[in-house]
Amino acid sequence: MTMSGSSRGVSPPARIAIVVKGYPRLSETFIAQEILGLEQRGLALAIWSLRHPTERISHPMHRQIAAPVTYLPEYLYQEPLRVLRGALTALANPRLGKLIVAFWRDLKRDFTPSRGRRLGQALVMARELPADIRHLHVHYLHTPASVVRYASLLRGLSFSFSAHAKDIWTTPDWEKREKIADSTWGVTCTETGHSHLAALAPDDGRVHLVYHGLDLSRFPVPPAERPARDGSDAADPVRIISVGRAVAKKGYDDLLSALAALPEGLHWRFAHVGSGDMLASLKRQAAARGIADKVIFLGAKAQPDVINLMREADIFVLPAKEAKSGDRDGLPNVVMEAASQGLAVIATDFSGIPEFIRHDREGWLTPPGNWEALANALNLLARDPEARHRLGTAAFNRLRDDFSADGGIDQVAALLRRSLGERPAEVPVAEEEARP
Repeated sequence: MTMSGSSRGVSPPARIAIVVKGYPRLSETFIAQEILGLEQRGLALAIWSLRHPTERISHPMHRQIAAPVTYLPEYLYQEPLRVLRGALTALANPRLGKLIVAFWRDLKRDFTPSRGRRLGQALVMARELPADIRHLHVHYLHTPASVVRYASLLRGLSFSFSAHAKDIWTTPDWEKREKIADSTWGVTCTETGHSHLAALAPDDGRVHLVYHGLDLSRFPVPPAERPARDGSDAADPVRIISVGRAVAKKGYDDLLSALAALPEGLHWRFAHVGSGDMLASLKRQAAARGIADKVIFLGAKAQPDVINLMREADIFVLPAKEAKSGDRDGLPNVVMEAASQGLAVIATDFSGIPEFIRHDREGWLTPPGNWEALANALNLLARDPEARHRLGTAAFNRLRDDFSADGGIDQVAALLRRSLGERPAEVPVAEEEARP
């Protein structure tokens, strides 16, 4: 009896390891969207995470993703045998010298326990990566990229990166420059981020601008119409919502100051969705400003619940700004999710936000950190349901026409196929084509 070709040692398709800081995470739906989209385009993936999940809730997309997940030791002392096996295997690796040189240079400039932890995680990853992994792609250019860079040196694999927000603005330039130089390519999701990273790259084509966009097939169509609330009815107040982690760069301290400054005759309610270190502090600030009875903090919510809240709201607000640490947002997905429901958006003219929202066209933009301007915008839009309808409709149209997720995922898929040695179609270069 003869054996078919499929059963006689035919090699499985080459896989790509997608490396993330934590998985799954509700605040990183753009990563889940990309992973799912890459799988739907036929790429074989494996997910490697530096941390275990900390949230009980996951996004529906996470349940659709087929890629297996491997968790590296979050703290080395928790899994000493895995770390020891990784170190012993590395001792017999002829590439170890390259890793030691790179790590020692990094350690001299960043003498921290975190640096040693990234080395330990890289030793484990290099030992445990299956033979069919041919390329590494890492989300975030700070600590996850350190692990991937070290592991790639040991395994002799190419790696690429996707840079987003905090990792761009809080990582030292020397570290970004060397990681970009060692990578085969990278992508980032805003023009400001792209300009910054391209200036650190060794050549013009190393870093690409790729917007996350949004897959509108995952969202209901916007409501046909919304109630014409104008803040005059105490029984039917204007509903304001924001979605985001309670951290400094989201500007929620400015938002509470703005809400407290709204005229007494204007009736409104505000709901915040998200977890974060500053949540308890924000609740105290709301009480101190005398608006606790109008403000509710709902904590983290599943995506369907968030969309339902957006559909019931009148205004979405996100007053993003630069934190004292230098951390900042890119183009927050939640702004596009609000637009997917035709919701009027008030945000700040900061970072990647104005690349999507143009002032008085798809929303209203105010200067970052300026709570007086934010209060004025809230007051005017709360009283004007026709303006809210105009802005919300325009934001949805811009999202549909110019920020589809498919184009960005197609770009990343083409770049990944090229890294696997396949011959994809011409890779679109978004940075050479200005958006309208």
